[in-house]
Amino acid sequence: MYTLASKIRVNNATVSHKDFDNCHFSFELKDDGKFIKGILKAKTDMVMDTFAVTKPMEYADDTLFFGNGYQSWSTSMEYKRGDKTHDIISAARKLGGFAEFAAGEFADYTFKSYVHYGKRNFFRAYTYTYLRKKGDYNITIYGSKSERKGFTIFEADMTANTFTVRKDVEGLNLTAGQEYEMFDIAIIENEYEKAFDEYFFDFIGVKEPRIKHLAGYTSWYNYFSKITEEICLRDLDGMDRAKECVDIFQLDDGFQTATGDWLSVDKKKFPNGLKSLADKIHDKGYLAGIWLAPFCAQITSKVAKEHPDWLIKDEKTGKKLLRHIGWGGAYAFDIYNEGAREYIKHFFDVILNDWGFDMVKLDFLFTQCLSPRYGKTRGEIMCDGVDLLREACGDKLILGCGVPLGACMGIFDACRVTCDVNKVFKGNLLNVARINNEVPSAQGAINNTIFRRHLDGRAFCNDPDVLFLRKENLTFTDEQKYLLGKINAVCGNVLFVSDNAGDYDYKSLTLMKEFFTQKDYKVTAAEYITSSIIKLDFIEDGVERSMNFDIKNGKTWGLV
Repeated sequence: MYTLASKIRVNNATVSHKDFDNCHFSFELKDDGKFIKGILKAKTDMVMDTFAVTKPMEYADDTLFFGNGYQSWSTSMEYKRGDKTHDIISAARKLGGFAEFAAGEFADYTFKSYVHYGKRNFFRAYTYTYLRKKGDYNITIYGSKSERKGFTIFEADMTANTFTVRKDVEGLNLTAGQEYEMFDIAIIENEYEKAFDEYFFDFIGVKEPRIKHLAGYTSWYNYFSKITEEICLRDLDGMDRAKECVDIFQLDDGFQTATGDWLSVDKKKFPNGLKSLADKIHDKGYLAGIWLAPFCAQITSKVAKEHPDWLIKDEKTGKKLLRHIGWGGAYAFDIYNEGAREYIKHFFDVILNDWGFDMVKLDFLFTQCLSPRYGKTRGEIMCDGVDLLREACGDKLILGCGVPLGACMGIFDACRVTCDVNKVFKGNLLNVARINNEVPSAQGAINNTIFRRHLDGRAFCNDPDVLFLRKENLTFTDEQKYLLGKINAVCGNVLFVSDNAGDYDYKSLTLMKEFFTQKDYKVTAAEYITSSIIKLDFIEDGVERSMNFDIKNGKTWGLV
């Protein structure tokens, strides 16, 4: 039933295998219709490169395949026959080198196991997927139990009518006689909500998130890095107008003198330091949140200059590897270096316990596992990184962002499930160019918020990114503002604005209170009925409601 395709390296030579039992390994695969189990036993020392098994699967014209994207920001939606996924911008592919890295660093565009971006009728999903018939919410989930052995990738080829289960094992070292669990996958058939309950609670064994709902302020989407203590205190006072439904006030990027030098606060921007700000937030009765990119070290940072041994390096050349293009370029701390681990634990200790912040938003976490190292897969590295962050944060709240979701499910309290929202609803040049599937986009955020709704209250509390209600520094109509806010409230439970609510008119203030107030929402149906029109049916505090909207322009009708 299944065919196998693998590549390994033995004595520096690349060898391909299609046989389940060959001179280098044996592979036992079992699929009983409820579970897929796969154990590989090495017969010799080897380094894994790619590994996949494929079986025939018929896809009807109304079959929908859910493609869960690689990380928080990656496009995640239901695909049908005839659809096409998007690659990074073609110019970056042609130029290669830094251009390809810059366009593709956010996801899996350069992974060896992935060669099908841009191909019509070919779709993939990370960690889990489901299939269903259009209009029918009985689904079949294929879901991995853990990504600690490597990222699990599900592929549907609706042209060849095949279904592939792939393991991202690039760089994995195995020794003769070693057994390796390649696949531990559940196959669950049930109604949509019940199927996801089975997958997360019964199969994976996660516990319900500690937080059910969180609403408040984050500084990024109005001021970006141009944030100051004065602005924070002014906007903090502005939130008094909706105090009864505000839980948290979060400081985002821009407080630090350099990314990576987290305890070095810009004194011109924050003359009284961040403990003072956290205290004032607490005086209002709110949780104090702060943004960090804990694995990143700006190339001009003090820590990068003084401790180059703490940074991820090319294993062959020993050269420090650029892991992010932000802030003029950044390296990443190597979590397997003891000095780096202690440094990470130390700045979390100060920020959380000395300064008194209650929640950390942790961003750009994918930088830790861009490439395999030390004989470990990307999935193992990412899971180890998430474990370190949880250890460093103790019982404090963690909101993840820019992270492969399979590594943090059941560990982080909340997590972003969308790309950043663009301040221009219809998008700008980056959206037109389609640099990648992670570029900031209102459409991308709304899409992911809807189609990753099943994660909320199971894997973690869903963060659909901010909603906008202000009038300035924004290119949204009132209708577009309402659409974004309503979708966030119905399908997510971490709700933020970046506005100064002190400037709101009565209508904007009323809407913020409406969106921030926790209600009992249940989505009963959601799907594309054309290439841009989405139908959403839901129950709101016991009342059945329905809306159709055009995701391209934000036009909404039928809200009852």
